[in-house]
Amino acid sequence: MAKQIKLFLIRHGETVDNVAQVYAGSKDSELTNHGYQQATRLGQHFKSLGLSFTHIFSSHLQRAAKTAALIRQAQAAVSTDDDSAQTVPDVAQLPVLMEQDFGFFEGKKWHARPADSGLSGKEQHRQAHKDTEGFVDIESKESMAQRVDSFLDAHLLPLLHNSTEPANHTVAVVSHGIILSVLWKRLLLRLPPRSVALSPELAATTRVSLEHLGGWSNTGYLELNMSMPLVQEPILATDALPPLALKLLPSKPVATTETQARPAQTTQSDMSDTALVAQKPLVTSTGPAAVATPLLPTKLAHGWMIVIQTINGRDHLRGLKRTGGGVGSSRHDASQKNIDSFFKRRKVE
Repeated sequence: MAKQIKLFLIRHGETVDNVAQVYAGSKDSELTNHGYQQATRLGQHFKSLGLSFTHIFSSHLQRAAKTAALIRQAQAAVSTDDDSAQTVPDVAQLPVLMEQDFGFFEGKKWHARPADSGLSGKEQHRQAHKDTEGFVDIESKESMAQRVDSFLDAHLLPLLHNSTEPANHTVAVVSHGIILSVLWKRLLLRLPPRSVALSPELAATTRVSLEHLGGWSNTGYLELNMSMPLVQEPILATDALPPLALKLLPSKPVATTETQARPAQTTQSDMSDTALVAQKPLVTSTGPAAVATPLLPTKLAHGWMIVIQTINGRDHLRGLKRTGGGVGSSRHDASQKNIDSFFKRRKVE
């Protein structure tokens, strides 16, 4: 037998700042009506797959917390409909899962790359304003790595190392595009060499690098199946980190299929904050520089294997249309009733 963990790394629904094309990292941007529908669809999709989450973590920012709450709401509906004793976990809201802090750029418009400059629009804007009084720089990659490491050490790794007895978990982590990319890379550093594989369906066509699986659409998710045989060698101590542990991150792309869900072209607002990730990777895949990084993880997921099942899953968005007249892009107001609420549900005897 083997321990099994299904892990879903999920981005929040569309926000008013995605639509307005402004930077919103630490800014507590609200879901649009369309984003609320995306998150509702996602919860219903997981319900239809028969998933029962044992743990739900989210950023404390409302766009992620509300997305997570809608996933939980669908889980609670399953328990009620089945009249079962299933316990639906509360959402654990964690500040360490918040998006990259854009500092001075919070709430400001995105800047397109100038045609006559080798700098990105954001970097050019930074150079022009860095001496401005009150200027606060963008959060560093090292700071983000430390934050997600603390999440892995305090919340995910204990599930992996908890016991030698069979224990299956289904875990949702609802967060933001950039920090999810950092979380994935830091998780890769915890794993043994050659322990990550693509599912046969994904391995058939598309080519990706394990380090760079692509961005997260709004409510897009990365689905990972993690397993470990119950009989294993002792977990490696920190000082026993294999010198070539990073070999599991190939420098050449891996053949994969398209994600299981490609219902529509990704919009600019879908991929906005994900696209802001610096082009240089947080951790390189080969060479002594990668091993010498001061940001090596303190705990390893020794013995665990991962199969990537879904990349940027969006099956739940099939057929979802944005409400016209600007309504879909407006801030979601929980006090507003939808049309279904005006019809009394018939009581089933």
